[in-house]
Amino acid sequence: MSPRHASEPTERTAGPRRRLAVIAVLAATVLAGPGVAQAAPQAAPVPKEQVAAATITWTLERAANPTQDQQTAYNLITAAMNAAVARYNNVSDLGKTITVRYDPGVPTADGNINGTIRFGNRGYMTERTALHEIAHTIGVGTSSGWSSLGGSGTWRGAQATALVKQFDGSGATLSTGGGHFWPYGLNYENEFSNTAANRHVQIVAAMVRDGL
Repeated sequence: MSPRHASEPTERTAGPRRRLAVIAVLAATVLAGPGVAQAAPQAAPVPKEQVAAATITWTLERAANPTQDQQTAYNLITAAMNAAVARYNNVSDLGKTITVRYDPGVPTADGNINGTIRFGNRGYMTERTALHEIAHTIGVGTSSGWSSLGGSGTWRGAQATALVKQFDGSGATLSTGGGHFWPYGLNYENEFSNTAANRHVQIVAAMVRDGL
């Protein structure tokens, strides 16, 4: 037997070295696998543009410590406005931010293009009145477009005119006067029905498209 040189690995030292070599090969294989080193980067999703639909919103100005009279009025106004705003938002794509006040000095109710509505008389705290006054905040009877398209006593805008003919026949027209329109203007409580209310909103939206 020839003498072993000090530089030659003994069986005892060769085993661990072989195991280390095997581990290194396995590690390199794992790192080269498709799940790690070769995985392609995922493309970021392309954002899609979303346009929010216009909506009508409203707030009620309340006294810090309301009297019983005020609280009763607030309850009636809230029910009326919630119903009217829901109908406008369901039937049209009109948008407006409205501030509502209870003012006992107002004989009925009124709406202004600046976005304010005042309710006074209890008998006018209804959905019909709220629909009518919202129309005033949008421009019915209050805008320059109203003056130019409705100042002659008959609405001259093509879209609202076509709509009333669709509802009532080829001879129908939209009459205007005193800041109001008819039919479907909901100027009096006895004009209200679900059909009339929906048509009211549709006509107001058509007037806006005409240039109200």
